Amino acid sequence: MREWLGKITVVPKPAVNDPQGIAVLDGLHSLDFEEVRQVRVGKHLDVRLQAESQEQANEQLNVMCERLLANTLIESYEVRVEESDE
Repeated sequence: MREWLGKITVVPKPAVNDPQGIAVLDGLHSLDFEEVRQVRVGKHLDVRLQAESQEQANEQLNVMCERLLANTLIESYEVRVEESDE
């Protein structure tokens, strides 16, 4: 078994209202960052796990997202896996 680091990003789907994103956008505009057109606020998770291969780690992380880490009705997620350096 090898240790892997899964980097997961979860964000609201484009059609879903994002009040936090709107608040951040308003704040940036009030600070004169008028060039910012949209902000989506999500979450980032680092998950360290053991698996036989990178493919198996990726598969496990996707199941974790589907079952717990993301509400797939209103959120989309992206999983990246890299070998752990620890």
